[in-house]
Amino acid sequence: MEPEINAAIPVEPAPVEDYPFWKFTDVAFFFAFAFPCLVMGGVIVRAVTWLLGLHVHSKALELLPAQFLGYGLLFLALYFLLKLHYGRPFWESLRWIPARISVMREVMLGFLLAVAVASIGALLETPDVANPMKEMLTDRTSVLLLAVFATTLGPVCEELAFRGFLQPLLVRSLGPVGGIILASVPFGLLHLAQYAWSWRHALLITLAGIAFGWMRHITGSTRASSIMHASYNFLFFAALLAQGNKIPTTW
Repeated sequence: MEPEINAAIPVEPAPVEDYPFWKFTDVAFFFAFAFPCLVMGGVIVRAVTWLLGLHVHSKALELLPAQFLGYGLLFLALYFLLKLHYGRPFWESLRWIPARISVMREVMLGFLLAVAVASIGALLETPDVANPMKEMLTDRTSVLLLAVFATTLGPVCEELAFRGFLQPLLVRSLGPVGGIILASVPFGLLHLAQYAWSWRHALLITLAGIAFGWMRHITGSTRASSIMHASYNFLFFAALLAQGNKIPTTW
């Protein structure tokens, strides 16, 4: 009888993936590259409108395409970083995967968050300040463009950057609570200029970012936090239209 050779061979455990596999230097490069990309997007849009002799009547028709191009350049750089430098897929690396909860629940949590943030904003007596966002809502086309951007590309890009790329590193270093909060602070500060440097608005958006980060952490899915973010924006935009284009102070 031949001996059982397989039984004598030890089986090595599968290696545990080191996630996130990127470094803080990669994150620093990404966010440092953001401003030049957005500037380049604006330059491209202005150049195209000048070459074609187009006259843009609305700021939204100029700023939103510029932001779209800027995001495209920025995430193209991130794609090359993950794909060429690390040899990893873009979407899976940033955990754009189905969540363990239903899409409907993600949407409802976004709606509930919007109501909660609006309530906190009322308690803080958040002022209705003049801001660049209002300046873009000058006509129906601008309103529709902003609505589409705020419920699609905007949430996806912000979630990929803050919850998909930044948060995993911070959670690994500081734990879930510290990592989620610290990833949400720059997210809130990013919107300061958008709301005329109002600290109350920045605080409210930071709180929303913490909720998005919590969704990302418990589900392991950046797609889930993006859907929650998009539904959050959608409810505020519905309130905007219901109030006759008066922007809610907590959006």
